[in-house]
Amino acid sequence: MAVARYRKRMSRSDPRLYLEVPDVPFTEGLELPLPASQAHYLGNVMRQSTGDPVRVFNARDGEWNAIIQTVRKDKGTVRLGTRERAPQVTEGVELLFAPLKRDATELVIRMGTELGVTCFRPVVTERTNTHRLNLDRLALIASEAAEQCERLDIPEIQPLEPLKSVLAEWPEDKPLFAALERRPGADGPLVASALLIGPEGGFSDAEVALLQKHPAVHALTLGPLVLRAETAVCAGLARLALRRGA
Repeated sequence: MAVARYRKRMSRSDPRLYLEVPDVPFTEGLELPLPASQAHYLGNVMRQSTGDPVRVFNARDGEWNAIIQTVRKDKGTVRLGTRERAPQVTEGVELLFAPLKRDATELVIRMGTELGVTCFRPVVTERTNTHRLNLDRLALIASEAAEQCERLDIPEIQPLEPLKSVLAEWPEDKPLFAALERRPGADGPLVASALLIGPEGGFSDAEVALLQKHPAVHALTLGPLVLRAETAVCAGLARLALRRGA
């Protein structure tokens, strides 16, 4: 009865939560505990209560209808209804980027998640302004962005690495498009595996030379104007999506 009632009320405006319980596959009727942060979000932010509909998802189980069984302060449970979407891997590219100021870096994570980035790889360049990242905070932002944009998986966020080290280990058969200002870009039918966006101020001459020598790296032009780094991320991902016919 409760599941049937929920299905009638299900809508795109229902709260959508990333929920994964290790070693417990989702099945109809299963009751699952909510993390404290999500119970707080449902009860105190969204003002949801017992019996209200939600949607829960993860990469392993897909997306499911659910109803709130209990919610109070930092505790809550949901009961699963039926599965609405089967697991589906996002088809996108890795994003290599030089970390920016906090708000700008968080914007890169949010926009990149919405635009299908499969893995974020922050890199240190000669002109990188910050060398510290709160990976837990960035993972939370990626999760929230996935909830909002209705993708089923959460992109990985790797620790900060020097650009030179990443390039030294980068496979020659894995096309990497680098946004190089005021340099002609390749127009061939290559399918990109990754996008590289530089720091504020751009790459140094030595880094440009290193990139141009690497057999996997291809220049990607983003037009005649100088873009902010976070704007370049959005423009570059859009360009590559068009290349692969997304």
